[in-house]
Amino acid sequence: MNSTESKDAAAVPARRLTTRSVTTHDLVLASMAAAVLTIVSQISLPMPTGVPITIQVFGITLVSVILGWRIGLLGTLVYIFLGVVGLPIFANFRGGPSLLVDFTGGYIWSWPFMSILCGLHVKTSNKHRDTALLFLFSLAGLAVNEFLGGLQWALLAGNMTIKGVFLYSMTAFVPKDIVLTILAVIIGSQMHRLFLRAGFLSSPSASRR
Repeated sequence: MNSTESKDAAAVPARRLTTRSVTTHDLVLASMAAAVLTIVSQISLPMPTGVPITIQVFGITLVSVILGWRIGLLGTLVYIFLGVVGLPIFANFRGGPSLLVDFTGGYIWSWPFMSILCGLHVKTSNKHRDTALLFLFSLAGLAVNEFLGGLQWALLAGNMTIKGVFLYSMTAFVPKDIVLTILAVIIGSQMHRLFLRAGFLSSPSASRR
């Protein structure tokens, strides 16, 4: 086999991996993820600022780490879609398209970006490096969520400056969300392995065969 044929052969598994269609099994897992997010979203503490303290980042991180970025993203999108069309599944049993342009809207529509980053299971030759990357990507996803959510909040809140919003977030939200994200990664990574052993998920290596 010449070098050109080798490159073509190596490209086939990658194409199969990236173009794999969504299966019924994927949809079932995504629906379960959306159900988990619905339950987690109702655990919230209303605040005078209008932005409640929630543990939704825990739910987003958890389902994405367990299921991987594809199914985690799909479940997150299903959850957002159901909430936007009017089902009362967002925090404090709210729903409707207006929430996307409300104070908390940035936190909602940035969840898919967070889900992708949290669900990246990068495999290298070093397991400790893999674990470190999982934490790093998850915290990066949290940073994206906090930044976009805080930015929209600042732009829509006439009584608070961008600096004021981010300073408030750094004390009221960010420390708690960092702890929740790390906890979700620890729990989710263990459950991800259990799901792989039980056959609920297919490993990347199995997908390449």
